[in-house]
Formats: sequence, C-alpha cells, structure tokens
Amino acid sequence: MAMPLAKYKRIISIIKSSTSRDCLDEILKQYPGVTYNTLVSIYSQEYQKKIKKEFHRHHFSETMENYYQRYLAMINQEYQSSILQTIANEVDLSAYLLARIIVEKHLSRLYHNGNSPPRTAVTNAMKDTTLLQDNRLAREVEQCILNDSNYGPLIENVKHSIGLEYEYILREKLNNLALAFLDENDMRLQGYDKTPDIKLEVPIAVNGDIVNWVESKASFGDEHSHAMYMKDQYYSYLNRFGPGMVIYWFGFIKELNLDSQPGILIVDSFPAEIITLKTCRDHDIN
Repeated sequence: MAMPLAKYKRIISIIKSSTSRDCLDEILKQYPGVTYNTLVSIYSQEYQKKIKKEFHRHHFSETMENYYQRYLAMINQEYQSSILQTIANEVDLSAYLLARIIVEKHLSRLYHNGNSPPRTAVTNAMKDTTLLQDNRLAREVEQCILNDSNYGPLIENVKHSIGLEYEYILREKLNNLALAFLDENDMRLQGYDKTPDIKLEVPIAVNGDIVNWVESKASFGDEHSHAMYMKDQYYSYLNRFGPGMVIYWFGFIKELNLDSQPGILIVDSFPAEIITLKTCRDHDIN
C-alpha cells in the first residue's frame, strides 16, 4: 500500500512511545487497513535507526565496564533468571548487543590481560560459546541470540530468507508473463558489479513509464531507507540501464513517488497491467 506520510508519522509516534513490538497489535486496531507485515517492517526499520543513534552511548569504556560488573554481581547473588536479558531491558538495549559487550569484557580478562580483544574473537565466541569457558555465560549468550526478536544473526537470516522468497515470487511472475530477463547471477557472469534483481531483456511500460529493470525490496519504503537505496543502488541502475521500477512489497510512503528521481517508479507489487512490445505489435496489426 502507498501510505500517506501523515499516517506513517502517527504510526512512528506510537512505536517510539512503546518499549516493545507489542504496540503493533494496538496499531493494527487503530489502522485495520495496514498489514501486520508492513508494521513489522516499519518497526524493524525504526529499531535499526535507534540502535545506530544510541550505539556509542552504550559503548563507552565506563558504561561497558558497568554492565559487566552488574552481570558479575548478579551472578554472585545467584540470580536465576536470564541476567543479560534483564540488564538489556533495564538499559533499553538489544539483548544481542548487550551479550556482545559482556563477551568482549569477559574475553579481555580471560585471554587478553584486560585489553580489548579483536572483533573477530568476539564474533567467534558469539558463534561458538564454548570459547567462553564459562557455562553460565554461554547459556546466557545463547538465550540472548535466540530471544532477541529485533537484532542479531537470527533476525538477519530471517530477513535474508524473506528477501529471497520475494525475489522468487518476482521471477515466477515474470516467467508466467513470458517476459525474458536476466537475474543478478546472470548479470554478474557478464561482468557487472552493481546489478538490480532483474534486468528485462525487452523493456515494458507501466502507466506510461518505461521499465528496463526491477528491484525487489521485501520491506517498507520509508524516506530514510529509500534515500539510502537511491544513493547506493538506484542511481547506479538508472545511469547504466535506464528507467526502472522498485517494488517495496510491504508498502511505501505515498509521497516518495512524488519526490522520487524521474525514471524510478515505486510500487508495492508487480503491476497487473503492463504494456509489452508484443502488446504494441498486436495492437498495430489490429
């Protein structure tokens, strides 16, 4: 759906006033026309912005040491519940990121004489908790990874899988329409580095706009993400392949189509009505 900017801002306001994604159920009641997948995507994007904005606040040396000492104190008090998740909730930080901080402090004492360990060492310990040589901390870290519904490797894997699913849906749609195309793998074999998901062999027209390529985004198109994609991807596609189309499968801010770069059409599904070269030929013959 193309969501008016005013409605998007009202939804963001509700999300920012909440401490968890439980607010999505309330938003669904207020805005029944908005799908749950759309709200999850909007919530996830807002959470990512928050993490980036507040990252440094949680990574000052004194702050990290404070978190670690709180963890050790709660261990000594024989705290039975998940300590890291409790601290993460109290300081309003992703459980996965809090676990990384504690693992970094733990490794610095275990292997590095109090000095900061290499980032790779922290990453490896998050993947293989036996490297921590501490059963309780290993369980705590594993719980954070499994239970963090907003950030971490499991969430990234889910997003990646959803992205692949919608790329498959797009390819199937093109195949059913008998439209010849190259996908990313085909284009990389031809030597291209930056490639859209789909490069049409023969352009199509959508509402009078020519489309040479299609980019699939299994997300909501907000102003921030769209601007980032414009800079990192879309401008390059436009310059190399001409006009194209972006599909934000979970909707987008309506005003983006008004403010967007000419030559880039924004939609939320593959258009039901398109004009192909065959359509034009058949029309001329008749």
